[in-house]
Amino acid sequence: MIQSERIRPLNGKPARDGKFVLYWMQQAQRSEWNHALEYAADRANERDLPLVVFFCLTDDFPDANLRHYAFMLEGLSVTAERLKKRGIRFVLRKGRPVTAVAEAAEQAALVVTDRGYLRVQRDWREKAAGRLNCGLIEVETDVVVPVETAMDHEAYSAAVLRPKIHARLGAFLRPVRKRRLKKNSIGIQMRFEDPSRPDALLKAVRIDRSAQPVSWLTPGEQAAEKTLKIFLSRKLEGFGTSRNDPSLDFTSDLSPYLHFGQISPLAVAMAVRETGSPSAEPFLEELIVRRELSMNFVRFNSRYDAFENLPSWARETLRLHAGDRRPFRYTREALESAETHDPYWNAAQTEMMCRGKMHGYMRMYWGKKILEWTPDPEEAYRLLIRFNNRYFLDGRDPNGYAGAAWIFGKHDRPWGERPVFGKVRYMNDKGLERKFDMRGYVRKVKERCGA
Repeated sequence: MIQSERIRPLNGKPARDGKFVLYWMQQAQRSEWNHALEYAADRANERDLPLVVFFCLTDDFPDANLRHYAFMLEGLSVTAERLKKRGIRFVLRKGRPVTAVAEAAEQAALVVTDRGYLRVQRDWREKAAGRLNCGLIEVETDVVVPVETAMDHEAYSAAVLRPKIHARLGAFLRPVRKRRLKKNSIGIQMRFEDPSRPDALLKAVRIDRSAQPVSWLTPGEQAAEKTLKIFLSRKLEGFGTSRNDPSLDFTSDLSPYLHFGQISPLAVAMAVRETGSPSAEPFLEELIVRRELSMNFVRFNSRYDAFENLPSWARETLRLHAGDRRPFRYTREALESAETHDPYWNAAQTEMMCRGKMHGYMRMYWGKKILEWTPDPEEAYRLLIRFNNRYFLDGRDPNGYAGAAWIFGKHDRPWGERPVFGKVRYMNDKGLERKFDMRGYVRKVKERCGA
């Protein structure tokens, strides 16, 4: 059974006579551990109908570019092949999501969709709910504990949300059983693009092509599962003590797969938990509490991508210190080109530009320096969001927006007052040098990026 807390009818319309049940896949781009897919399979079996999975490829997703589309489309080709082995037709169309799903659902008895938290994702589902002539049901599958089940308003901090999540974990840390479909849908005739040819699809979309695809990370469900196995066998034991050291490699590398829904956070959580490792607890804190704090943030704060989302104390202190003298000031062009006086920051920027990721601890330092080196804090916020969304594979994500906001004081507390930062937490290069082998980090980035 899929827990009722994960299920939400979006338009109150009933199912009707139709030729199939349609799963509108957008956020959860996977065939495994997918509550929405399995809920749709149940509804199809109840009606003795086949199940069709539909994906709309739109070329105007906010801030997405070639780097993101390449990773997504290669991943979808893997998902399509896995679904085919289950007897499920995968249909991909180019177009505007609301119009496309309405056309795809013309002969559907019912439409099921997964849940997305960003403004654009919510808008698609809201408009589709009014457009469809049959029921539209949303099933939440990209968090462990459903957002409103944990808390029905914005959490001030992780400390506030953590006990709420822990109180419900036992009810939701349960595997997702894969259903056997009564009816095969492979032969259903529908207009579609060929998902097995991601290169051709990439050429067909009109998108920003300035950020190139990455080569170090293979997209797709199979690669995500392999990456998880490597983390469990080689890195998890060191995660608890060494995860913050950017010169080492004890992070999971799972964030791009989680962003595109190519792996389930529930599957990851259960696999980590079953190891019994002492490092399981700090990892699950990041995967569940911190990640789901970001979902709570974008769900309940309508200005999640703007300076105005910050707590009043942070906005006031940053504006009060906006005129403070800054020892270093850089233009957007200089920052984007990693041309600053700071070799550690330059290495972090280079890592982001060439690999689409950055070590988590350096991501905090990187953001703090953008705040410090940009004359106006509100402009610094816009610049940070711009870089985050454009270059990170896991950009344009609740985690990215929450991380950017944290740089400026969100989900944090006031600290001792100082120039430029006011009462917002400060970080500096001396702190990096005391804790880590920063020359080793710079060297590693040069080896990986040829910089």
